[in-house]
Amino acid sequence: MARVGVIVFPGSNCDHDAYHALKHVMNAEVKFLWHKETDVSGLDMIIVPGGFSYGDYLRSGAIARFSPIMQELIGYAHKGGPVMGICNGFQILLEAGLIPGAMRHNEQLKFICKDVHIRVESTQSIYTSSLQKDQLLTIPVSHGEGNYYIDNDGLKELQDNDQVLFRYVNAHGETSPEANINGSIDHIAGITNKHKNVLGMMPHPERAMERLLGKEDGKHIFESILQALAIA
Repeated sequence: MARVGVIVFPGSNCDHDAYHALKHVMNAEVKFLWHKETDVSGLDMIIVPGGFSYGDYLRSGAIARFSPIMQELIGYAHKGGPVMGICNGFQILLEAGLIPGAMRHNEQLKFICKDVHIRVESTQSIYTSSLQKDQLLTIPVSHGEGNYYIDNDGLKELQDNDQVLFRYVNAHGETSPEANINGSIDHIAGITNKHKNVLGMMPHPERAMERLLGKEDGKHIFESILQALAIA
């Protein structure tokens, strides 16, 4: 059984969603990791959840990046440990330098909270290895700073290294200005580091886990992760 840690920062509000998704829906062994903890040993994966860590003062994720647990998380990631950052977690991983680029305010300068369509761009990661390339998923977003940016050289590197896992698309799987809800460069919704063990994504798969809540596409991502961990 996979052992998953979910970090809890002051202001996190999706930590319990991630815990519920992994423990009660996917039957993984899950534990909360308070941000002042300095021991992440014995874990098969760590999730940096969404929310408003430290109230999102300064830039989103800029303060959480200096929490004591982050030094351990960075070491864990550098050793190849799987790390998944969702929404504010994505922002924190960017601030920590674990994945390239930066996050800006949404292009329309408005908070966005709705279901969106994302397309699987690569299956070369534990997060998507059980999915199909070009597969469409309907996953909710909930953010005010989800406009991912990287310079042209950085973008080419992401593309050349197959680091883009998800892009925003319409219901037909096509990229369009309307489908790119926050203005992210190249319609990017989720990327990995070069080694593909660290994922940052703005949509919330942990909120799309049960038919009772209207959508289950998030389960596909977690099923992929747990299957990959089981055979690793």
